[in-house]
Amino acid sequence: MYATFDREEWAMAVARKKEGEESGAEAPSLWERMERPAPAPRTSLTLERIAAAAVEIADEEGGAAVTMRRLATKLGVAPMAAYRHVNGKDDLWALMIDRVSRELTVPDGATDWREVLRSYALQTRELMLAHPWMAVMPTQVIMLTPSRMAVAERQLAALAVCGLDADSVMAAFRTITSYVHGAAQAEIAIREYQERHGWTSGDETRRALAPQMVYLMSTGRYPTYDQYALSAARKDDRAWEFAFGLDCVLDGIAQRLGI
Repeated sequence: MYATFDREEWAMAVARKKEGEESGAEAPSLWERMERPAPAPRTSLTLERIAAAAVEIADEEGGAAVTMRRLATKLGVAPMAAYRHVNGKDDLWALMIDRVSRELTVPDGATDWREVLRSYALQTRELMLAHPWMAVMPTQVIMLTPSRMAVAERQLAALAVCGLDADSVMAAFRTITSYVHGAAQAEIAIREYQERHGWTSGDETRRALAPQMVYLMSTGRYPTYDQYALSAARKDDRAWEFAFGLDCVLDGIAQRLGI
């Protein structure tokens, strides 16, 4: 879910920002500071370096390992040095999400709404699998960052040209986003569960869980699931399962909205 404002809320937010700037009471946002021309630095520490180091720690050690102290150690600075650049964990998470979201791109020639949204969805799954800490990061779905806004803008624009009203555009976009994040989070959870138990394949996992499954199936209460267990040919093909589900969502939106 991306944050949205009505006209009155937006006008009030702009007014508050202007008043804050004029009085000097409101500090510029994280992204505003990133895009402003930088003064001659007193140290080599930058928001870009902080983001890169935080992502590296999270990829290697997990999201929980990303603390200001751990970050300072990796960057070779005093623990308080990073606080001169970020206000805390929320800023740090936002920087991390923004950095990895730059990897999401769609060719300029792609204009069809389905092609654009499907491409972003498939890439987002791959991105989350490559950076599994994204699946458990608090509030990552509503973070406002330049890269995430650019991704959303491209998808919303692809839907908007279909002649839909603004509410339908946003609802369709959020429906696909919810599917993508939910499916990827479930896939990451399964993978991490297998890793914790040392199971390296679907067959190994099923063998380990066989005593429970055999009992449950023997009750006769789950005949449809039993049929799936005996006949399914793609039990471990997560990419196919994700793409199939995604196409079902896209088909439903296309039929409902007539696009």
